[in-house]
Amino acid sequence: MRGLMMDYQLSIPAILRRAQAQFPHKTVTSRRPDNTVVRHTYADVLERARRLAVALVALGVKPGDRVATLAWAGHEHLEAYLAIPSIGAVLHTLNLRLHQDDLAYIVSDADDRVLILDESLLPLFEKFKAQVNITHVVVISHGAVVSGTQGSVSGCGRARPDGTFDYEQLLASADASRYVEPSIDEHDAAAMCYTSGTTGRPKGVLYSHRAIMLHSLAQGLRDCLALAEDDTVLPIVPMFHVNAWGLPFTAAWLGCNQVFAGPHLDPESVLSLLVSEKVTLTAGVPTVWLGVLQELDKHPGAFDLSRLRAIVIGGSAAPLSMIRAYQERHGLTIVHAWGMTEMTPLGTLCNVPSSMHEASDDEKYRYRAKQGTPMPLVEIRARAESGFTPWDGQTMGELEVRGPWIASQYYGATGADPRFSDDGWFGTGDIVTIADRGCIEIADRAKDLVKSGGEWISSVLLETALMGHPAVAEAAVIAVPHPRWDERPLAVVVLKPGHTATADDLLTFLEPTFAKWWLPDAIEFIDAIPRTSVGKFKKSTLREQYRERYQRM
Repeated sequence: MRGLMMDYQLSIPAILRRAQAQFPHKTVTSRRPDNTVVRHTYADVLERARRLAVALVALGVKPGDRVATLAWAGHEHLEAYLAIPSIGAVLHTLNLRLHQDDLAYIVSDADDRVLILDESLLPLFEKFKAQVNITHVVVISHGAVVSGTQGSVSGCGRARPDGTFDYEQLLASADASRYVEPSIDEHDAAAMCYTSGTTGRPKGVLYSHRAIMLHSLAQGLRDCLALAEDDTVLPIVPMFHVNAWGLPFTAAWLGCNQVFAGPHLDPESVLSLLVSEKVTLTAGVPTVWLGVLQELDKHPGAFDLSRLRAIVIGGSAAPLSMIRAYQERHGLTIVHAWGMTEMTPLGTLCNVPSSMHEASDDEKYRYRAKQGTPMPLVEIRARAESGFTPWDGQTMGELEVRGPWIASQYYGATGADPRFSDDGWFGTGDIVTIADRGCIEIADRAKDLVKSGGEWISSVLLETALMGHPAVAEAAVIAVPHPRWDERPLAVVVLKPGHTATADDLLTFLEPTFAKWWLPDAIEFIDAIPRTSVGKFKKSTLREQYRERYQRM
């Protein structure tokens, strides 16, 4: 017998309806590329989103069509987040830090029909536009635009290419009252992102309305990010990176004020927004927060962050030393998060459980350095060569996940993919241990583990330990071929300005924590560690650079 409930579709227009009815006075603050700050109410943004929706339909965008964005974080990008899925089209955020050839491939693979891009990114678009077949280009300008459809001049003095539309003029030409909410099935596609492509061509992940809505509901829960209408949220994670971890959707639905940093992610700019906008929750990758921590340490007490209750860190592991430094020196709480593009993206969060309230501070810090427990509706297991691993906090295996916001296959895929199991689980490629009650700790990516003499060594654990040394700013550990042991770990270290340390100093620092055979055979000091487009260490570059390092020993 079926339940007698209304057939209420979980779709993104529900976010617009609720925000309009309950939160029209809430604010959206944006820092523009020229460093000016502008503020809008939700009422303004929703009106503009409806205008954009009407304008896109007039341009011929139909349900299921992909509309791409190549833009910084800002209110215009939020308008696209809300407008594009609300006409049944698919929001496709492009990673502006990718090489132009990768962007050309992704745009062509997704078959994007319309592109909304920031005028400051026109030079990037020029590099690949001849390789793609986009029907319409809409340019976001940051100032007055000279009238005319051909070769208009934007507020930054750059000529807008022939045949493109100005974003503001396009909105001005549309009547918001003509927006008609289409019939959307909650399983229809709402947005898409592409993986970074570190092990091959980038792969598209197509998110449904239902996935985004359930992800947003869970993200706001008290045991997750505990978001409510009295919060002010600043996603430092870019809006082109897995939809800014879903925070713009969640914040709009729950009525949080939103703050966007634009392209300015330097510590001074981030801190100024945290202070001026009285931010309560922010989120980003560790590299941003390492820089902010250094700035806070330089100017103790100079920044009023009393409203900031949580800094959410994901993308790679946050060193325990950084978690402790934020708490003990500045009274700020780090919340570890883990997820993937294939997971919309959040999968686990690390909030200290009630069973540890009486634990020592050291025990709590060790727990908080882990990736935490699965969010509601996310299930986990780990698989080793011998089968599924016990939840003993020691046995390593590849993490597998399932849930309503986890991909079931890649966009355009044909044939079986070994990452998706026959019984409906997704293999993440992350090697983890799972402790009692489901707390995971990531040991490594499968491709980054060091297999030395048949035994596994975790590069992540070595990296986070090295970054606990007072002279170390950043550290990456890679597997390097070895004539006797197959592979051995090599550490690549960046020292803090004005600090010194030798390889022997760092190895002595590691010795109390690790078995001798875990210790790197060598430590290289460099000025900067290469990074991927989303700020993670680009270990493939390091492996190539140092692949013969141990052959010469």
